[in-house]
Amino acid sequence: MSDDLRTTAYLAPPGFVSQLRAELGETTEEYDRLLLSPGPPRPIAWAANIWREPTRIRIDSINQGARALRAIQRNWVLYSFAHHRRASLIQDKLPSVSAKPLQFPNPPPAAPLGSWTLLDPQTILAAPDCSSAFPHGEVRFVEDRTTPPNRAYLKLWEVFTLIGERPGPGQVCVDLGSSPGGWTWVLQDSGASVISVDKAPLDPRVANLSRVDVRRESAFGIDPDTIGSVDWLFCDIACYPERLLALVRRWLESGTCRRMVCTVKFQGETDRATTAALAQIPGSRLMHLSHNKHELTWILGLGAQG
Repeated sequence: MSDDLRTTAYLAPPGFVSQLRAELGETTEEYDRLLLSPGPPRPIAWAANIWREPTRIRIDSINQGARALRAIQRNWVLYSFAHHRRASLIQDKLPSVSAKPLQFPNPPPAAPLGSWTLLDPQTILAAPDCSSAFPHGEVRFVEDRTTPPNRAYLKLWEVFTLIGERPGPGQVCVDLGSSPGGWTWVLQDSGASVISVDKAPLDPRVANLSRVDVRRESAFGIDPDTIGSVDWLFCDIACYPERLLALVRRWLESGTCRRMVCTVKFQGETDRATTAALAQIPGSRLMHLSHNKHELTWILGLGAQG
């Protein structure tokens, strides 16, 4: 099939259909959170899951629908936006897919996971090949509800799970805007040493950990050259995107770090111009994590599924 005839389906995270629609530009069909756009798959930040080359299957019965899906592959997850009863009866006839939360740092499921939906009572839209190994792109973990100072740690767990890499012993990380310390806690727990930078104090349980060097300075005022070469840079600061872009460029110009993970947080409307500028930095990509709110995660110099 030629690229100009190909269609790709993109599933928006809950609450962010308008952001996905704006990023796609052209859509041919919309089914609640599932948007179809012409052409081959693109690296779309506001897509929780990308259905590659979805196909339409005509069915006359529930049993026929289940047989058609099983004939393609074993594992399927239903995205239900309408005809819920009929769709669920088809899904019930398919092999069950584990919905257990992931125990970090275990890897993602290795088995292919297809996605399907019922467009109308006689039409299935199905894609055996999807960008995410998790149902609807939603990564859920067995959470630590006692040790971390806040739930921000889940974003880093998700990043490391998706890219298949994380800091380790002997490596040095900088965590900018680190208070109260959720990301610093994750980084030191991996065995890395952490330079934790924030004018606000860290939670004492994190600040007193042996591999944490606390610097009560401004994340925007610190000179990268005073820190020297580091392995990773992390930033989860609540600031305007253009200010984050300036910070990223400053660190890139210093040449002290080439692996970065930053949260791009929006206040009001999504800043598409700044996110486009970040996306144009070579070797980087933007994604919306399951644990992001109205924000994106920008990753430089590392792999990522999708």
